[in-house]
Amino acid sequence: MSHNFEHLEENMTEQQMSAEELWEQISDEQRQVLERNHFDADEFLELRRAYLAGELSGEGNRLDKTVEVPADDDVRVLPDRDSEQAREFIALGQEAIDNGEVGIVVLNGGMATRFGGVVKGCVNVFDDLSFLGLKALDVRRHGGGTKMLLMNSFATDDKTDEHLAEHDYFGLDDNQLIQFNQNVSIRLTPEGELFREGDDVSFYAPGHGDLPSAVGRSALQKFREDGGKYLLMSNVDNVLATIDPLVVGMHVDAANNGAQMTVEAVQKKPGQVGGFVARVDGEPQVVEHFRLPDASLKEDLQLLNTNTFMFNADALDDDFDLTWFVVDKNVDGDTVIQFERLAGELSAFLKTTFVEVPASGDESRFQPVKRREDLDDNRERLERLVKQRGLL
Repeated sequence: MSHNFEHLEENMTEQQMSAEELWEQISDEQRQVLERNHFDADEFLELRRAYLAGELSGEGNRLDKTVEVPADDDVRVLPDRDSEQAREFIALGQEAIDNGEVGIVVLNGGMATRFGGVVKGCVNVFDDLSFLGLKALDVRRHGGGTKMLLMNSFATDDKTDEHLAEHDYFGLDDNQLIQFNQNVSIRLTPEGELFREGDDVSFYAPGHGDLPSAVGRSALQKFREDGGKYLLMSNVDNVLATIDPLVVGMHVDAANNGAQMTVEAVQKKPGQVGGFVARVDGEPQVVEHFRLPDASLKEDLQLLNTNTFMFNADALDDDFDLTWFVVDKNVDGDTVIQFERLAGELSAFLKTTFVEVPASGDESRFQPVKRREDLDDNRERLERLVKQRGLL
């Protein structure tokens, strides 16, 4: 993620861009897409300016704070389902589900570049059931009071609508599905010019850190007006992150003691990186591997978050100054620059608890499918486990 900024800084004044100059480079049709998907031109231009000035960079992503291994009591372990403690959590979680207080947020806006650029949520997993279909069945089995809040993007919304309609919304009632779009932004070349694919400016969805602003436009209000209190967020491809009364109950118990967010984490595999569970200036939170001030900490930190979180719904009704990260991407052989935010950083703003969940076995809640090979290798296991959990 490092770049040579010397030549950029020399010409920075000349490369400043006004909103008027930006729109002159964009067709009317593409402008409509940007405006429909909540593009903030002033914010984009400020991020571009900061990038060209060297204020935003891969190196600048690193935390200038003390980062340490979490303490033993920072992380709870998912208890054995037959234990007395688990039964208490299950009762608490089931009560919240039965009262219509629980919903799921499905992150369905990604562009699935490692999966062939398709709308991954619409991909068949087994038995003519897509990733979205399995998420919908998870909601449906808990009754009409349970909601699915579906965060789409400019790249997924139309095909998602078509897919859901073709399958009669997998049995969900009208009031159970709340769709909304995350933001959109524009890719840059490493030199700071608008990156184009053919004649069109290239768009992207700027990360799941959009969640608070996107859900806060209307979906969150609707969920809360209908009695919703708790939201389970997961990636569309992680079908094992189901609504489990045990997990819900652990969050409700923590929420009764002031917690606003629960992070699920697993033991990492050798060499694996991602968002680690760590202490930052004494407070446990999720820290992305590229933010670690000392790269050797990757060896000491053993828990990775699974991007499955539970939130108190009212905690998301706020503005969060999440960090914009500079990310290099490869688009058909060209290097492009994107600015992204990540939902895991919400753990730095909200009172957060951490739960270690199994990475394997029948109780596993984490099976990411980033490539088609991941789906091929795990299809039979996924089918067995979702049937075991009562989705089918």
